[in-house]
Amino acid sequence: MNQENTYPLILVVEDEPKLAQLMIDYLQASNYRTHHLAHGNEVLDYVHQTPPDLILLDLMLPGKDGLTLCREIRRDSELPIIMVTARTEEIDRLLGLEIGADDYVCKPFSPREVVARVKTILRRVKRSPEEAPVASLLKVHESRFQASWRDEPLDLTPAEFRLLKTLSLEPGKVFSREQLLNHLYDDYRVVTDRTIDSHIKNLRRKLENLDSEQPFIRAVYGMGYRWEADICHLI
Repeated sequence: MNQENTYPLILVVEDEPKLAQLMIDYLQASNYRTHHLAHGNEVLDYVHQTPPDLILLDLMLPGKDGLTLCREIRRDSELPIIMVTARTEEIDRLLGLEIGADDYVCKPFSPREVVARVKTILRRVKRSPEEAPVASLLKVHESRFQASWRDEPLDLTPAEFRLLKTLSLEPGKVFSREQLLNHLYDDYRVVTDRTIDSHIKNLRRKLENLDSEQPFIRAVYGMGYRWEADICHLI
């Protein structure tokens, strides 16, 4: 078997030729196979005949738009989908509609960032239960307010511990600052978004001091934060 045939197949659905080619070039340079479609009406037939490993799906397309396609694919498939949109405010609307996309990127974007998100999602979904590690690299001891990464203890404040637990229990999910604030304090003290940003900055620094190669917490512009590593092992 040709080794290239074992590489993940990424379906790029984009009607802007230059942008599509840019994504394809970067994906192929990272050892992904690609297929490009520019018309929404071609997508479902291709997906049924040649299921890709992930779809990069533009929101605005000729024929069926990305919103309709995402919903139709989700009716019978858990195929990973990254939605691509030209407007940041559109992401909020898509999140509210809960269409089932795994991630969202806004134009203009860095092609390297798109490739990084593709890698993260594929790494998360490719593990079957049998392949999943018995114990996560991140251990969270809830009753003791203690956590460790690769068995190295993390020296966390109570607020940082709560943030770590909240984010790491649902990898890939974007939490707004308001949602994180609701998990942070039991009382009704007045705090600002800057409070969350400050705690996240400190938490990220402590994690990266233990492992500089692993992406942990990613800021999603205009939306909030998400956990990029594996799900934690809650003790």
